[in-house]
Amino acid sequence: MRGGVSERFKETVLKTVISERVSRVRISPPPQKNMDIIEEIRNFVENECRKPESKYGYEPFTFHFIPMVAYADKLTDKLGGDKEIILISAWLHDIGSIIYGREDHHITGALIAEEKLKSLDYPDEKIELVKKCIRNHRGSCPSEMNSIEEQIIAEADVMSNFDNLPGIFKAALVYEGLGQGEAKESVRKKLERKWEQLRFDDSKAMIRPKYEAVILLLK
Repeated sequence: MRGGVSERFKETVLKTVISERVSRVRISPPPQKNMDIIEEIRNFVENECRKPESKYGYEPFTFHFIPMVAYADKLTDKLGGDKEIILISAWLHDIGSIIYGREDHHITGALIAEEKLKSLDYPDEKIELVKKCIRNHRGSCPSEMNSIEEQIIAEADVMSNFDNLPGIFKAALVYEGLGQGEAKESVRKKLERKWEQLRFDDSKAMIRPKYEAVILLLK
């Protein structure tokens, strides 16, 4: 129990709300059977980011989702794993944040993914794998990751921070209301934490030049 509300109860309530939301979203006909499932999910996420009610507007699609998916793709080529599961999970990993906000977005995101993928007749066993990837991607909510797919999603999410320095500063200055000096210190510490979260040598090899450059700039 956390704060008097169990995770299971919270998930049950959220699942009911999300099921109603996703069912209202399903206004277009089902995709053709030969339509690529990854492209369908990408389009779904982009459309949600474009909506006026999107919590953070369209910017996260360009500056977070796209680089995050690219890193997930590269890591899969190097480390293995089910690429379809990984790319679907990468596109959907923050959908809960886009639709409902950051709080518990790993939970809401997994439930949104389940509803959306079921509407596309995606196999139940694969849906469960996608849900695990989404539920376990948050560095601020440590959890046991049993598959390479889960690990790659969490890793790519961390790596994408080093491609979005303006966005991190925007969050510090606008959303957190910090002054310039405070924001500089906050961003530096955040990126140092993100660097420490990287677990694969391949990840660090890709990110090291960006990490060293940004830390030099922020000293």
